Amino acid sequence: MQGESLTFVFLNAAIINNFVLAMFLGICPFLGVSGKLKTASSMGAATTLVMLISSVSAFGLNVLLTSFEIEFLRLISYIAVIASAVQLVEMTMKKFSPGLFRALGIYLPLITTNCAVLGVALFQTAKEYDFLQAVAYSLGAGAGFTLALVLMAGLREKLELSSVPRIAQGAGLSLMLAGLLSLSFMGFAGLGG
Repeated sequence: MQGESLTFVFLNAAIINNFVLAMFLGICPFLGVSGKLKTASSMGAATTLVMLISSVSAFGLNVLLTSFEIEFLRLISYIAVIASAVQLVEMTMKKFSPGLFRALGIYLPLITTNCAVLGVALFQTAKEYDFLQAVAYSLGAGAGFTLALVLMAGLREKLELSSVPRIAQGAGLSLMLAGLLSLSFMGFAGLGG
């Protein structure tokens, strides 16, 4: 995929093939952390940082594994890098923002098992992106993940102020909102070529 521009790679990952709303990866934090706008944007930033670190590391690991012809170690290597990146982000957040660290709770360490983060590393390798394209892809995926979280959190905060029938409150309403957001993002599907 050497001919794709960085802008196209970024927009493709952020909007056209959004990891949450078009590929349905990373649904757990999408539904779990999107109750408040502040926590949703912070979780999006943390996940974007982990995606960037793991993407850059996965690019280097892929070059190293390919040169030694041991590509079969890709998956386990990527998982180890992602777990290390999450630990780094978690320790940094605990040191500099303990309130946010407590607000994100269990969802922060669960970035390790977020399939969207692993998907970025695996998809960029499968698409054979060069280094700059890999960085643009990870930043686009993170921006799309953050966008999905922020949109959902904004909708959920607005709905707290309105009267919703009792039968549709809670998880049912959240899933309906997620479905409507996903449908709206599916309208971009034809733009990817």
